[in-house]
Amino acid sequence: MINGIRFKVCGLTSLVDAELADRAGADYLGFNLYAKSPRCVTLEQYRAMAPRLPGRRKVAVLVEPTLAELREIAEMGFDFIQVHFNAGVFPAGAAAWAAEAGCQRLWLAPRLQPGSDLPPAVLALASTLLFDAFAADRFGGSGKIADWTKFRHHREAYPDKSWILAGGLNPDNISVALKVTGARIIDVNSGIESTPGVKDQAKLAALVARLAENRG
Repeated sequence: MINGIRFKVCGLTSLVDAELADRAGADYLGFNLYAKSPRCVTLEQYRAMAPRLPGRRKVAVLVEPTLAELREIAEMGFDFIQVHFNAGVFPAGAAAWAAEAGCQRLWLAPRLQPGSDLPPAVLALASTLLFDAFAADRFGGSGKIADWTKFRHHREAYPDKSWILAGGLNPDNISVALKVTGARIIDVNSGIESTPGVKDQAKLAALVARLAENRG
């Protein structure tokens, strides 16, 4: 945590970058297990890395998993399971994920069409919601900036939930993003990379410096 802001470095694909995130003070290390992502790590790759990973909390990132897939990953020791999904699969899919993973362990990240709000019933299924930018062709990692006004609206309307801001965050926009949204947890990925899946030490250091300068 830096200046009251917790942050996750997501899309980690190597021990080198996991250690870089650890040294930077990341609260969470995110591993994308979605096969179509350019930052995907397989279960075998993660198992090979796991014994040597830093002792930060680990987050598995999934997209609309089957219950069998979710169960297998839940048994691998991840602290949290972040599930991206089209809002149209709710409520049946999301309710099943919540029942399997548990409300406290599940981070729900619904893909919301522009102009639409989070379905209220989703809020009963998880204590943490991740708000990402909408992209028609992918789930997260697009580098696009999320709707910061919509994020603030949801955070203020449901203050009992933990809200994570994602979507195109980088050293150049993080200070404004925090001011506009009031976010206390952020998820950084493409904005601190040199190429997809490879973190940039200078960009990550610059982002951490901005967090240290943040005045709320």
